[in-house]
Amino acid sequence: MVYRSQRGGRLLYSCPMTVPMEHEMKFPVADLDALRRRLGELGGVLRSPMSHEQNWVLDDPTRRLALQGVLLRVRRSGSAAFLTFKGKARMAGGVKSRDEIECRVEDAGQVVAILARLGLAPVRRYEKRRETWGLGPVVVALDETPMGTFVEIEGPPEALAPAAAALGLEPERALAGTYLDLWEAYRRRHPEAPADMVFA
Repeated sequence: MVYRSQRGGRLLYSCPMTVPMEHEMKFPVADLDALRRRLGELGGVLRSPMSHEQNWVLDDPTRRLALQGVLLRVRRSGSAAFLTFKGKARMAGGVKSRDEIECRVEDAGQVVAILARLGLAPVRRYEKRRETWGLGPVVVALDETPMGTFVEIEGPPEALAPAAAALGLEPERALAGTYLDLWEAYRRRHPEAPADMVFA
């Protein structure tokens, strides 16, 4: 169901009554090329080639959003930019599920500036390079990060474990943490690493 507000015949906004859910599994991997070959063997289709992503996580000075377990992010990927809200995550059977609301925006810098006027400023930054594939009902993202390579599988929850197994991954070894969580663990092992997960 969608609630629509109109004035003078012009649509002002369209607000979904239900919030979309994101369901995903994340794994560390050693060889992205091997995964690409396997995706091809399984009939996977390349959706977007490897591109550089920049992400800014926003919060207020009290870190209110982080304390609630939610995230507000602005992402720039190539010429595209997105504003994303992610709700508190829940784990079940290796699948991480959370509310996700995302929209494309015209200018990432302007969105950050607007949110800063509302008391929500960038508190963390992270980068990665991402390539995405379609594989049946799921989307497979191959990620290069400053701490290693990973694969994320997103789609209907019942399809994730079979897709992971088909790619040679063990569903029970899926990671629960976000990239920022994983980066904090990496920094504890590598104190010389910068506070933000960025390429040198």
